[in-house]
Amino acid sequence: MKNLPKIHLGLVAVSRDCFPRELSEKRRVKLAAVCKEKNIKITELKTVIENENDTLKALEEARQHGLTALVVYLGNFGPEGPTTLLIQKFDGPVMVAAAAEESGNDLYGGRGDAYCGMLNVSYNLGLRELNPYIPEYPVGMPDEIADKIAAFIPIAMVVQGVKSLKIFSFGPRPQDFLACNAPIKPLYNLGVEIMENSELDLYDIFLSAKGHKDIDAVAADMAKELGAGNQYPDILKKLAQFEVALLCFAEKNLGASQFGVFADKCWPAFEKYFGFVPCYVNSRLAGRGMPVSCEVDIYGVLSEYICSCATSMPATLLDINNTVPYDMVEKSGKVAGGYSPNDLFMGFHCGNTPSSCMADSTMRYQLIMHRLMEPESDPNITRGTLEGTIRAGDITIFRLQSTADTQLRSYVAQGEVLPMDPKSFGGIGVIAIPEMARFYRHVLIEKRYPHHTAVAFKHAGKTLFAAVKMLGVQDVAFNLPKGMYYPTENPYG
Repeated sequence: MKNLPKIHLGLVAVSRDCFPRELSEKRRVKLAAVCKEKNIKITELKTVIENENDTLKALEEARQHGLTALVVYLGNFGPEGPTTLLIQKFDGPVMVAAAAEESGNDLYGGRGDAYCGMLNVSYNLGLRELNPYIPEYPVGMPDEIADKIAAFIPIAMVVQGVKSLKIFSFGPRPQDFLACNAPIKPLYNLGVEIMENSELDLYDIFLSAKGHKDIDAVAADMAKELGAGNQYPDILKKLAQFEVALLCFAEKNLGASQFGVFADKCWPAFEKYFGFVPCYVNSRLAGRGMPVSCEVDIYGVLSEYICSCATSMPATLLDINNTVPYDMVEKSGKVAGGYSPNDLFMGFHCGNTPSSCMADSTMRYQLIMHRLMEPESDPNITRGTLEGTIRAGDITIFRLQSTADTQLRSYVAQGEVLPMDPKSFGGIGVIAIPEMARFYRHVLIEKRYPHHTAVAFKHAGKTLFAAVKMLGVQDVAFNLPKGMYYPTENPYG
């Protein structure tokens, strides 16, 4: 997963000058020691911030240590002006937390009033229009705060990853998939760069990669990964050439960005010129944290990348595709658990899910495209998908999307892939989301989300919800439990 940010975390204490500075210093040292015990890598800044000059010293100290994220710790009440100035000037995600009082035997000289100080800091954050991460309950003992810091690290990875990301798109979004067509202006608000290219550009970089020294090694790696599932060994060199072409293009064109992902137009002209479908290559790059969305789904690939940052694992992009027949649910018995049929759907795509996220995988041909492009002949140009059953286990579905009027909104819902045979083609799995039917109607349909959803292969709702809030997204929906009504839901059923 080379395409993800590495977080170098720092810890800085603040102290209001009318409180004992030593109290804040001592509490910082205790917190750092607990973090070390819990294997949370964090650098203690020796500067304690009492005034603006201390803020400048702390920023320089952070720069010297190469810090990319910061925990601001109120060991006592703290000076809200210098504290929020630090958060404003620091170039990276910031968490703010405060110390709880340690003992009823020391509430004169040892009382820090950090609970009160958090209120003043929050007011001043509003004055500066800052949006750091504040845990659901931001006050605690050292072991409690350390756990909150551990939860902040993947959130910081999402924020840092998004702000350092460049999306390379190839081709206009398909006419029949206008659902994937959304304004790109909000990307710049997030800090994401985008480089739009034509399909001809994509074909040109593919042709230019012919004879590249890495092609044979990549083809051999593909054969090793596919094993017995390598049904079409004759196209591996073409696929390897395409993979090499994308990687070389990203390396040459990252510019001021650190990380790159792709949103490509993958049909119908692609197959006629390239001679294959790109799905397997897309799956391999997603496995390294460099997802490639199909149908030029720019917000889809952004969502997929965010999932990888949140989990440090490969993610995928699936269609929220079809219902699960009642007879399949009935025959599955205990496999379906306590879910109703309306909690279930099949997540499907042509073959872009990484092999590490599949229970089984084989290189095949794309059935739907074959019907369209070469119905009277054996599969040729429609070969190159990675198909099979998606691995059972915890998942989170997620999407960050722009509306037509450039407003960002998002959803997140946790569930699982069931160990149930989908009995169909593509990269596919039976997914269970509690209260999915209501979520489908009153979030996905009501708010006009497209059919693609990013899938993280663990429960990552806490991280994703907090991260998109830090990115300034106000509308973040989730699947409401029974008894809680969506604003548009008919209470009479």
